[in-house]
Amino acid sequence: MVGLVVVSHSRDAAAGIVEVAAQMAGEDAPIVAAGGGPDGGIGTSAPRIESAIEEADDGDGVAVLVDLGSAVMNAELAIETGDVTARIADAPVLEGAVEAAVAATAPDASLDDVVAIAEGAYDSRKL
Repeated sequence: MVGLVVVSHSRDAAAGIVEVAAQMAGEDAPIVAAGGGPDGGIGTSAPRIESAIEEADDGDGVAVLVDLGSAVMNAELAIETGDVTARIADAPVLEGAVEAAVAATAPDASLDDVVAIAEGAYDSRKL
């Protein structure tokens, strides 16, 4: 199954997004939060992201959803230095995580499929 990592500058935001996505996808979906800076405050941490990617991986790759700015930079660094096949989805973090989590539970889901579905969340309308 394709894993998911949610990267946010806020530990609580990342955990909340994972909670919502897991509710929609089911508890079997491998979704891991990687929020907050190295000291636990606001920010992001490449080592924390790399560890989350490793935790979420079961061999089919990991889609990484990020909130903004340094989350992208640190996710790129984590992917470059890690041993897991992972890709950043250019997607809205909450909507993308929910749609990706549901897609990842399909038995034949690929990393490309999950990333594409997450990125398709930009077209989701609320009204």
